[in-house]
Amino acid sequence: MYLWRAVDQDGDQIDVLVQKRKDKKAATRFFRKVLKHQGETPNSITTDKLRSYAAAKREVMPSVVHCQDPYANNKAEVSHQPTREQERQMRRFKSMKQAQRFLSTHGVVNNLFRLGRNLIHACHYRLFRAKAFGEWQQATCVCTT
Repeated sequence: MYLWRAVDQDGDQIDVLVQKRKDKKAATRFFRKVLKHQGETPNSITTDKLRSYAAAKREVMPSVVHCQDPYANNKAEVSHQPTREQERQMRRFKSMKQAQRFLSTHGVVNNLFRLGRNLIHACHYRLFRAKAFGEWQQATCVCTT
């Protein structure tokens, strides 16, 4: 299984798609899915040097700037670490459907808890974290004592 992920400039996950192949057709499907959910075309995209990205980009969004520089996609790779850790704890996924369901939810929840600490003051950071944990407890009906 291959995991296709869209991440914004801040490292927040936008969308996820799990597929069997990593070819032009799969990349095209992923780009169309991301564009459908976003509603607007991005100014630029950054990917690794997989050729299917460039082929799909030419087909789906030809006017968008495409960057494939080494180390340019580090934000996307670093934001993938919590997903990998959770996957190891779960001892891998049993099916593509389970992986898709879990990863799309995990990304949204992880965005709530991962704040850019360098962008806000410590008092605001603590307030946002407390708010996020309160929302998480309310959503999951988990009470901590």
